[in-house]
Parts: sequence; C-alpha cells; structure tokens
Amino acid sequence: MIMSEKSKQHVDSCRFCWMCHHICPIGNATGQERNTARARALGISLVNREAIDLSEIMDNIYECCTCGACVHDCITGWDPVMFTKETRLQAALEDKLPDYINKLVDNCLETGNAYGKAAMCSDLTEAIARHGKKTDTLLFLGSDARYMMCKQAKGAIEVLERAGVDFSVLSDEPDSGAALDFLIGAADETKEQMKKCAGALDGYKTVVVYDPNDAKAIKQLYPEYGVQTKAKVVTYTTYLAELIKSGALKVKNTGKAVVYQDPYQLSRDLGETEEPRTVISALAELSEFHLNREETVFAGNILMAQYMPKVMELVAKRRIFNAEAVGAKAIVTSSVSEYASLKAVAEDGFGIYSIEDLILG
Repeated sequence: MIMSEKSKQHVDSCRFCWMCHHICPIGNATGQERNTARARALGISLVNREAIDLSEIMDNIYECCTCGACVHDCITGWDPVMFTKETRLQAALEDKLPDYINKLVDNCLETGNAYGKAAMCSDLTEAIARHGKKTDTLLFLGSDARYMMCKQAKGAIEVLERAGVDFSVLSDEPDSGAALDFLIGAADETKEQMKKCAGALDGYKTVVVYDPNDAKAIKQLYPEYGVQTKAKVVTYTTYLAELIKSGALKVKNTGKAVVYQDPYQLSRDLGETEEPRTVISALAELSEFHLNREETVFAGNILMAQYMPKVMELVAKRRIFNAEAVGAKAIVTSSVSEYASLKAVAEDGFGIYSIEDLILG
C-alpha cells in the first residue's frame, strides 16, 4: 500500500502501544480489541508488509469514528486518525472500498448528500423559502440536518427568526464536503465538493454554520486542503452566545437539569467549549460529564449509523450511562448528529435536548 513515510512511522509506533486503549468510544462500546487504535495499526502494518491485502482490513478501518480521542490522549504525539484517513484514501484510489462505503460515496457525488436524498421535508422547505432573499448573513444548515433531521433544521431557523436576525438560507445549499472527507479523506472529489461549497459561501459577509461537523470542515479542513472562502465563518453556538449577550435573543431558563455533550468537532478540533455553555446556562441548570470539553466522548452519528447501526446504538447508550453516572437525567447537545443518535436510544424518563428545543420550548 502506498502510504506517506510519516503515516508509516505512526503506524509502526502505535501497533505496539496500549496507551490509548481505554479511550476509544467504539472500543469501549463494543468491548472488542479490534476497535482500538493499536489493533487498527497492526492491520495496516500487515498490509504495508504485504502479509495481507488492503481489502481484508477495510471493515475495521471504517469502524473508526475519527473523533481524535486517541490523538488527544497520546503523550507521545502519534496520530491514528491520520493513518486511518490515509488508508481510506488509498483504498478509494485502489478501488478497494467496501460496497456499503462505495454506496455512500456515490450518493455524495450523485445527489450532493451521503443519504441519496432528493428532497427535504415540506415544513423545512417552507421555512427555507422564507429566507430566500439575499442578505449579509447566511445560515448554513448542512446535509445531516436538511435531509435527516429536518425538525431540528427548522428549529435552527426559528431561533434566528425569534432573535430578529435578517438572514438567508440556500434552497440549493451544497454539501460542505465533510461526509466525503470522512469516507475517502483528501481525495480530489472531496476538494472539488469543498471548493463548490466555498464558492456558494463567498457571497456573504457572515456564514453561521449549524452543524459542528460542517463547521470543522469549513473552518479547519478547508485551509488545510487549500480551499479558501472570503466569508467570516462562525459556529451556530458562538452566534447564539453573541445574540444572547447583546439581548437580541431573549431566553428564559427552563430550570431543567442537564449535562452538555461536547461535540468533539467543536471542543477538540475548533477549541470551542465555553460558548455553548454560555447559551445552555441561560436556558437550563448545567452540570458536567466526568469527561467533558476536550476530553469529551463521541456519542454516535448519522453517517456511521448507515452501515453500523447497532454499534452506534451501543455508543449512544454508553454516553447516556456516563450521564446517569453523574446523576443526570437529561443531555443537551449542539450536534444534530449526536442528537439523533442519543434520541434514538434514550429510554422514557431520560431527556435528550437540542439547544433549539430549550429555546423554543
């Protein structure tokens, strides 16, 4: 397998190291050694030594959620996410992707979203139509919200309406490229999709990005891949914190006792931890998980649920167990994808809220 010398060095270092064994959210949920960074490195090293074929390890390569907990926890600076994504890219180049991943990639290229959806729900379509006029501010909803969680996307629009913000929403919003980056890494197709999206953003002074996954792509990955956008890009949670601080968005504390599920894209990748807490503290009584902020634990996502739904259920249930361990009976999250995962498995009596849920009541 063709792999950079840097990734080979990281693979050979990780394959005999157990230091992040305890931190992988997939491994902790499944209890399987194969889901650790060490096991993944062992598999890749066997391919590099031509002991096995690349196709033999690809199911395992796609069991990684690329959350970066292993990277964050590594005191020696090794990066399993780097070599995992590089392996995915090489598999795409060698036409050795699993069929279920090829299907998602084809959907991204043919329909503009990983789910192959051609239309949004009617309520969201109507809400978007109210904001078809060009303004200085664009609300970027993202494919997960638009096609898989339209109620939450509609709620995001209604919150900004309540604050009196003059904003636009694109009826033909392009995909940010985040899904393709997860599936096949820094491929030409990924960069082309990102460039198309960046071009659509350039006509606005401010772009408010609703989904943390898209925010990571636009704010962090675009510059890494040489994709430029002229707009000022802010996360939805940062924007809401500013609206509350200015008094434009008037909120009432519900008194609900909640813990906040930090999306790793905001906390670890973008360094945003306090802005969501500013918002949530104005809406509810906030306490914390044992592992929070940069130490957060992945709670599942919509994309991986397309090909490993049972594992995503286990991951989400484990995060709810973590909440119950600190006496919490409700979780609030700013990630539409984690919201979907947690909501799908929460038992009666345990609350799962988005920020929009708390604001709109």
